[in-house]
Amino acid sequence: MSDGILPAEPLRGLEAVQKTRGPAPVHLWNPPYCGEIDMRIARDGTWYYNGTPIGRPALVQLFAGVLRKDPERFVLVTPVERVGVTVEDAPFLGVELLREGEGATQVLRLRTNVEDWVEISPKNPLKFLPGDSGGLKPYVLVRGDLWALVKRALFYDLVGWGGVCIVDGEEFFGVHSGGGFFPMAPMRDIAGLI
Repeated sequence: MSDGILPAEPLRGLEAVQKTRGPAPVHLWNPPYCGEIDMRIARDGTWYYNGTPIGRPALVQLFAGVLRKDPERFVLVTPVERVGVTVEDAPFLGVELLREGEGATQVLRLRTNVEDWVEISPKNPLKFLPGDSGGLKPYVLVRGDLWALVKRALFYDLVGWGGVCIVDGEEFFGVHSGGGFFPMAPMRDIAGLI
């Protein structure tokens, strides 16, 4: 499978999903769980099947369109079956940011590695979690508890577009977008750094 082609029937019912545009209505489907398959989404956003990268972007987009986060695992879902997959960090990677406006009225739009566009807002929030090296890792909610890890270069853009806002009586540094404010860190923790 060096060219990223999958075997004939890796996931039954996928042909019906191919005819739709965008993510399938996986939240409406409740097929039986059929076990795990050897599919992995690496930290860098690369999708693997049987240890080999899936080299066709259209195929990755098709699988991304049927991805769902169940309480116990990530799954690929069709109308007839549900199979578990491994996700090392976040299922998507934020690869491009567009900005309209400035300050508290700005709107940021994120493009993922599977060509989804998301407007960062209270509906699709931005969150910052501690990283392995002590820094922060930004994530944006794409849909249905599926998050995109924002690439490091874009993190620097977020910092550059950030500002200070009072949250629960305390000053925070963070980012405004789409009518929301997304705190990065309390100003008391970073006052000497900026």
